[in-house]
Amino acid sequence: MPQRKKALALVGGRRRPRVEEENIFPFNSLPVECQLHVLAFLPEVDKCSAALVCSSWSRLVRSGKLWRVADYSRRGASHAGQEGLLVSNREFERWKAWVNHYTHHLISRGASLLTLRASFDLGDHYNKWGELLSHLLDSVHCRDLSHLDLNWTFTLLEPLDLRLYSGSNSSSGSLSSSSSHQESITKMDQVNNFQVLLAKLAHSCPRVTKMRMHFDWSEISVSLLTQFRHLRVLELKYFWVFKGVNPSTLQTMTNSLPSLRSLTLHVLVPLRNLGVSYTLESESLEFLDVSQSRGLVFSRLRLPALRELRAKKVVRGITLDRRTRLRIQSRWPCLYHVLQEGAPKLQALNNERLLPSWREQSYRELTAILQQACYCLQHLDSWLW
Repeated sequence: MPQRKKALALVGGRRRPRVEEENIFPFNSLPVECQLHVLAFLPEVDKCSAALVCSSWSRLVRSGKLWRVADYSRRGASHAGQEGLLVSNREFERWKAWVNHYTHHLISRGASLLTLRASFDLGDHYNKWGELLSHLLDSVHCRDLSHLDLNWTFTLLEPLDLRLYSGSNSSSGSLSSSSSHQESITKMDQVNNFQVLLAKLAHSCPRVTKMRMHFDWSEISVSLLTQFRHLRVLELKYFWVFKGVNPSTLQTMTNSLPSLRSLTLHVLVPLRNLGVSYTLESESLEFLDVSQSRGLVFSRLRLPALRELRAKKVVRGITLDRRTRLRIQSRWPCLYHVLQEGAPKLQALNNERLLPSWREQSYRELTAILQQACYCLQHLDSWLW
């Protein structure tokens, strides 16, 4: 066959492309930033597989800009959303090995983190999860971290035989007799290590804008939290059922976060503090959700930008005689009057759109909503709290 016919082959009257033309892939012609943006959509396992395609892709995958998320909750899809789940010791050891390998992987890639998600018991002296997270923050670029989702009260997985990891050989009788004391010590250890980690985060990641975590409401923790001046979205869950929240502490926190737009609070007011009310002030807050709180009553609000409030009155099964109930409730103003004075731009209450004239005059639908949210004498007439 002539040389000209070797280069061209007709298929249905059309020219077949050369072998060299078939091998051309336009992805490599894109700017590096575009290539990184495309690869960023891949799951982490697929990114590692992509590194095996060719040398240029291998160099791309090694870029720290491709590793923006440190997510310690990805291991085991069947355990997603579960914390403190008991598993076999062998499974726990495999998961623990994965945690350490994953941390080393992020450090070796020079990760440039934007998101950190983790669930570790920071009071665990054996596994020292707090030191692992501190090492990660010291070893990667996290100055631009913007999203923090941290549960420091439970480890995602726990071994069935905790004795192997606690270093304790006490008898079962002595363990039972000192369980309450031991729990208090554990809680203090958790708080101390949490404060150490929060201080490191405040120093290393000052640009966090979205934060979700458990909170102990101590003065030290509040002081550290208020250093995140760029916070826009904040969700604080309760740390311990016996840990109360000082009203002045809550007010200090909201006053000290100038960029805060959304606040979700899970506050459990202990029975000993029943009757305490709270003041909340913020020039920037637009969304407030306290529907998961128990016994949280506002006596005053100063939220000029607030547009939506979610609040729910929760019965905790406390039996009060009429005299005690009236004595407590007489201290509290009606939520309607609190909102009239302190939330002039409010547009929605408990997912219900308010009429433009709600401040001038209440109406039937609004009264029904207040029955679900207000603790005053008018909207709560029951012996069962």
